[in-house]
Amino acid sequence: MEKAIDTFCNCLRVTLGVLVAALAIPVGMQVIARYSGFLPVYLWTEELATFIFVWIVMIGSMIAVWDGTHFDVQVLPDATSPLGILLQKGVVLVLIIAFALVFAWYGIEYAKFGALQHSTMMRANKLVTFVSVPLAGAVWAVFALVRLKQVIGVYRDSIKVTS
Repeated sequence: MEKAIDTFCNCLRVTLGVLVAALAIPVGMQVIARYSGFLPVYLWTEELATFIFVWIVMIGSMIAVWDGTHFDVQVLPDATSPLGILLQKGVVLVLIIAFALVFAWYGIEYAKFGALQHSTMMRANKLVTFVSVPLAGAVWAVFALVRLKQVIGVYRDSIKVTS
């Protein structure tokens, strides 16, 4: 399962790279249009840049949860005992899972709300961006669950070694 998630995460990284490159196009068009007068000002480029940026943020957050580079505040010093390490990492992962499930659950209604709307200039259905919220929540939950399983496995292995 971890191999499949690694492969999926690598696909997310490639998608992220493609989206960042794609974001340069509408943003570049906006800059050229505003400062050169060479291109007419296209208002749809701002909407497209927003859509792409939302996906960049959500995909980046998915990768961060898998890599363990998400933001957490360390209040206590690093634990040295196996149980302390389990508690430190486990609490953070359980909180991520709880937060992810809230995003996934309430994100469904949010996506339904987005399905009823269309962007002003592009006339694109806003579900395209709104669906990123429940999808990210589901992926965060899966990634954090797998990481929690790994942390518990490390703890179990350390108990076997000391026994």
